[in-house]
Amino acid sequence: MNSVRFIVFFFVALPLLFSCVKNNPDPSWLRVNDWDLVANIALSGEEGELTEKFTNAKVYVNDELIGIFETPFRIPLLSSGESVIRLDPVVINNGISATKKVYPFTNFYQETVTLVQNDTVVISPITSYKSNSNFWIEDFEDINISIENDPNTSLANLILSNESLNAFNGNYYGKVMLNETDSTWVAYTLEQLPIPKGVDSYLEIDYYNTNDVYQGLIYLSPSGIQDNVNIRLNAQSPESVVWKKMYIELRELVTASPIQSTFLQSFQANLDADDIEGVICLDNIKVIWF
Repeated sequence: MNSVRFIVFFFVALPLLFSCVKNNPDPSWLRVNDWDLVANIALSGEEGELTEKFTNAKVYVNDELIGIFETPFRIPLLSSGESVIRLDPVVINNGISATKKVYPFTNFYQETVTLVQNDTVVISPITSYKSNSNFWIEDFEDINISIENDPNTSLANLILSNESLNAFNGNYYGKVMLNETDSTWVAYTLEQLPIPKGVDSYLEIDYYNTNDVYQGLIYLSPSGIQDNVNIRLNAQSPESVVWKKMYIELRELVTASPIQSTFLQSFQANLDADDIEGVICLDNIKVIWF
């Protein structure tokens, strides 16, 4: 319901915002560049590689909500004089482009500026992970991978690779090669995570894939084991495949789990129909919760 209200607000507010240019031909202008994710010194490197895909910013001027805009952007403002600009990092939630959400684990950016009619103020926002965030990370920089290929059902294996791929971070990443013989990959993380119910929790994942792959959340509880398939990472064309990043919300699945559950991440893939091979590369897998 809240998301519906926001969509209504956004599409009503946006024309009103830009109508100020027509009604007031001398607005102040705000330009916001892309986000930069920086280290939080209080975390001492616990946040791992600083990859991000903060596609939008939620804008407040003097505590008044202006709207959510895709970075970089330039918008007119009716305000002038000394003003406090607050920007919240926004992600595409669960890979659904129409679903945007302020990312709960990163800090907002705030700057006091002087807005002048017909002039443009430029802001380059930075953010960092919040100090009270909990992390589980697999960045494939250690020879001991904390993701296990299922010995009973997986025909393909996840291995370390350092082949040059466009813009991947670090020295190594995890790679799975699917073909007509090794046509199935099933794997899961090894460490049981005690994510509390009722708190924000996310999986961040960098991926480069020419084959569909499914992410899931495994419940481990006194009542048994249950694997819940959650999100599909859609295959990209081999001619244009690039590294992407997705933010996958886990809170609803965690809340629905049996009591006394701990959690593993699962990954599954079958060679896509009509293909003779598929590539799945993963990096900077982070589970984050409060």
